[in-house]
Amino acid sequence: MTVRLTVAQATLRFLEQQQVERDGDRHAFFTACWGIFGHGNVAGVGQALLERSSGGLQYLQGRNEQAMVHAAVGYARQRDRLAAHVVTSSIGPGATNMVTGAALATINRLPVLLLPGDTFATKAANPVLQELESETQGDISVNDAFRPVSAYFDRIHRPQQLAPALLQAMRVLTDPARTGAVTLALPQDVQTEAFDWPDELFATRVWYVPRPIPEPSALERAVRVLRSARKPLLVAGGGVTYSRANDALRTFAEAFGVPVAETQAGKGALPYDHPRSVGAIGATGTTAANRLAAEADVILGVGTRYSDFTTASRSAFASPGVRFVNLNVSAFDSQKLSAVGLVADAREGLLSLARALNQWTVDPAWSSRATELAAEWDAVVTAAYAGSAASAAQGLAQSVVIGAVNELSGPRDVVVCAAGSMPGDLHKLWRTRDRKGYHVEYGYSCMGYEIAGGLGVKLAVLDEVSRGTDADREVYVLVGDGSYLMMSSELVTAVSEGVKLIVVLVQNHGFASIGALSQSVGSQRFGTRYRYRSAASGQLDGSVLPVDLAANAASLGADVLIATDRASLEDALRTAQKSERTTLIHVETDPLVGAPDSEAWWDVPVAEVSALDSTRSARAAYEQAKAGQRHHLETP
Repeated sequence: MTVRLTVAQATLRFLEQQQVERDGDRHAFFTACWGIFGHGNVAGVGQALLERSSGGLQYLQGRNEQAMVHAAVGYARQRDRLAAHVVTSSIGPGATNMVTGAALATINRLPVLLLPGDTFATKAANPVLQELESETQGDISVNDAFRPVSAYFDRIHRPQQLAPALLQAMRVLTDPARTGAVTLALPQDVQTEAFDWPDELFATRVWYVPRPIPEPSALERAVRVLRSARKPLLVAGGGVTYSRANDALRTFAEAFGVPVAETQAGKGALPYDHPRSVGAIGATGTTAANRLAAEADVILGVGTRYSDFTTASRSAFASPGVRFVNLNVSAFDSQKLSAVGLVADAREGLLSLARALNQWTVDPAWSSRATELAAEWDAVVTAAYAGSAASAAQGLAQSVVIGAVNELSGPRDVVVCAAGSMPGDLHKLWRTRDRKGYHVEYGYSCMGYEIAGGLGVKLAVLDEVSRGTDADREVYVLVGDGSYLMMSSELVTAVSEGVKLIVVLVQNHGFASIGALSQSVGSQRFGTRYRYRSAASGQLDGSVLPVDLAANAASLGADVLIATDRASLEDALRTAQKSERTTLIHVETDPLVGAPDSEAWWDVPVAEVSALDSTRSARAAYEQAKAGQRHHLETP
């Protein structure tokens, strides 16, 4: 039997029937479709969404195409990659606006299905509006920009191509080792073309997310390296959370006394006050984790891809002959740093290691040192949260703002951030109490992610509440003025959908993170302040611009509260918690007051020659730090 539908109608009907199952929990994989309509998708996917509006995918109206993808990414991460959103746009600027979001999704390995419109497959009227013409390539379109940033890409020129493309898309989206942005480019004429589809295409299809176990000989090699360790350190990455391996990790750390450090994606793998937790590692890490990393002789990485921030640009693991065991569902990541690779699901891998290690334990002196260092850092955090009288006189320190939000939020609430100086400060300072309580996008660190990503997180929370698998959580979006100015549009979406966010907007009149980095590399904070151009100097070093971001947020429909000191910030947070509406809290901070130092390095090259004393001095410091960089080519 067959059913006659357009390509767009068939696509949506197929997506509505896709389910995912892991550990016996089966549910719909796609729950909603974001869309902004133009000539390239209004008559195709737009019409199909209208036709399926009762009982089909929920339609969510975005205000910016990039932001729609960010929201979908936030949703997928909060759902541990076991559910996803679809995002559709027109051809042209609508499609290319999504490329940044696609890169973010793929780098973070988070599933999102993109359905950009494309130019006519028939070429009957080309060049059509917004078509990129090429004198040498007749089959090119702007959507080819999605190829390098997609985990899977296809273009549907004929209806017969659709079924195999949809199946391949689902294969990649539900593969924990390969997932990311999947792009199916849909020419606008093909979207509306009818075809007789087999009924079997629209039958319920279940995609089982596997938990691969370690290969026995690889497990044996990994155990041999771990048993030789005198000073092991476990580095927990995002794979721990996505695998829901937190209980297995805690049991492993307690049984063997191994200290646990956390990447940005892995933060929350253990509660901050667990005896084995030493907090964030790397360039934005704690002194506790980084001092242990410098001494450790074996590093057990679990679900981490070892970014330059995690390894402090390969200077963090400084012990001569340090060896690595990498437990990762991705074979690609398992081989990094010349490691013994253990390709497996994080939970199953930890359970297998625990059984094989049996009675092995770490020297109690090493565990005790880790506990002492963690306690020392916790005291530093307490002081940073309190701030100082001197800094308060100049405006709140950002660490004080973070402390107020942390202390007044609930233990299961979620903090969302992505770019600027706050991700680094949050990584080292935020006291995470729940495995899903920390959501900082630091794979792409995309300015503008925060509000859109927070909206996606809250939508995921509400879906879990409706499924009865979780209770409600407040979502706190921490965003700087630079990131807010790049993309605040989804405040409107949050308001229109009645989805509550608490947005804390930190106003420091410029780019605080890059300002500090600029100063450190001898560039004197050039181009990092929001200022009038001075008639005297010709540079952007005049007085502060009269930008009123609080008024802007109010104009977008959010409730707005102004905080001027710690007490008024706490009052504002309490008021926002009681409200049922999206509320933005505007607070001024001093960009020159930094967070406590991590004692780690990040490789940002400095000009080798310069007429500036500041740059020459920075280059000398850079060359000294560069000498501590390691290749990690030693075989285990």
